[in-house]
Amino acid sequence: MVTSASQKPDGPTLPSTQLNIVTLIDVAGTLRDGGLSGKTGLMDNGGDSTGKGTNTLRTVCRQGQVLNWLIYCTDMEKRSDGSWPLFARIVNIVFVLPDGTPQLRKLCNDLKIYGGPDKIRSPSTPCYYYWAGSVDLELEPGLYPYRLVLELDTFDRNRKTYFNLDGPALQVVPLKALGATHPDT
Repeated sequence: MVTSASQKPDGPTLPSTQLNIVTLIDVAGTLRDGGLSGKTGLMDNGGDSTGKGTNTLRTVCRQGQVLNWLIYCTDMEKRSDGSWPLFARIVNIVFVLPDGTPQLRKLCNDLKIYGGPDKIRSPSTPCYYYWAGSVDLELEPGLYPYRLVLELDTFDRNRKTYFNLDGPALQVVPLKALGATHPDT
């Protein structure tokens, strides 16, 4: 169907801007202290989100919007011996109820890891991957807290350690909210 500048399209208008949700982590500090307190912060590229730089980031997103979860370590520079510093990965994203138990319903479509597998990483080649998914178009607007399950390299390269990062949430708004209009209007 062709629309003129004065006509709105039939049906919903899908959001086109992907949101990147970035977790910054001090891996060495987390391992040293045995916890994430004061060692992480989240931010996103959404203009309406709140709590940026904290673990209580509220990412404002629309129904159907694509979200990318990335993780960056504070020490990302290649070492003088050619190896890379300890790394962290998001190994799961669990949407939780207010009491911390997992949601049993699907909130995002195609929520999975994208990118290269870390198992083939050599000491001289970094390997990054990220999680992505789209907010279900039928998801009711509201606040949806989630937990990031993080895997960290340890000083013993053959062992990993795991931490849960609770606090962030998606603030889902209706598809037509936040200026989600047809480009010709």
